[in-house]
Amino acid sequence: MKLGIVGSGQIVHDFLSASDQMQDVELVAISTLARSKSVAKELAEKYQINKVYTDNEAMFADNDIDTVYIGVPNSLHFPIARQALTADKNVICEKPLVETSEQVRELKKTADKHHVLLFEAMTVLYLENYFHLKEDLKKIGKVHVVALNLTQISSHYAEFLAGVHIPKFDRKMGGGALMDMNIYNINFCVSLFGQPKQISYLPTIQRDTDTSGILNLTYDDKQASLIAAKDAAGPTRSYIEGEKGLIYFDGPLNVLPDYYIQIEKEEPKHYNFNKYGHRMISEFNYFAKKIKEHDQQAADEAYEHSLNAISVLEKAQEFLPHD
Repeated sequence: MKLGIVGSGQIVHDFLSASDQMQDVELVAISTLARSKSVAKELAEKYQINKVYTDNEAMFADNDIDTVYIGVPNSLHFPIARQALTADKNVICEKPLVETSEQVRELKKTADKHHVLLFEAMTVLYLENYFHLKEDLKKIGKVHVVALNLTQISSHYAEFLAGVHIPKFDRKMGGGALMDMNIYNINFCVSLFGQPKQISYLPTIQRDTDTSGILNLTYDDKQASLIAAKDAAGPTRSYIEGEKGLIYFDGPLNVLPDYYIQIEKEEPKHYNFNKYGHRMISEFNYFAKKIKEHDQQAADEAYEHSLNAISVLEKAQEFLPHD
């Protein structure tokens, strides 16, 4: 795919650092705000990107580009994705895709109208370890307890406490622990166990932002506790507990570097099937293949999952303080 990139922040830097290891990904252009043009130029020079734009609409009109990757603050995902889809570009948008289920439906409607594909960049769902873990669930019997914990103190936490404006801590920009981090736990849990019957969210609020929180999902036969924190030290351990044994893993869920299976009183067995050192390579290899094939079924399945996950996210947001 011939890629145009929107944004020049941390996630774009991270993506570009691994882009040379991705299959069938050609970096054509990058678009950023005028005030960030110098950063975009530096990235373009470092990663051999031929074109730099300070206007998204101009980049979306570029016929050399067939796909747009969006890596900007969460609150901007919906308008930029809709604009790109309307310009007949395939779209890969960073997590969370959008903030509401209605916005998900609107983007899908736009994508279908313009005969292009839409994917949400959700690393964990494309890692090899995820697919193997999903298959290994049958080994531990019926699952009744799920405890997922994505905790890591933010590198910007001290600045946030000092009063500096940090987009990832600004709820109006789609920041906070729920939107920025617990979305990984939500996607993982919903992909494995489906939609919960009940949802409740218990946030820790600092300066009007949920800097951490516990999201409780109730199913007919299990309880899931999804913890995410930007204000506490990590990493921590996550568990999936069944009647015959358990699966557990350490570290951030978005990386899922390995996992363990313990059946009853047997010694735990360690597994790692991931092919690449960087978490974003597997997902972009998948996106490039599906876009090249114009695989509508793959896009439809991705849409259904994103809709289910965003529906949970949307209900959880109701527990946050409102103006």
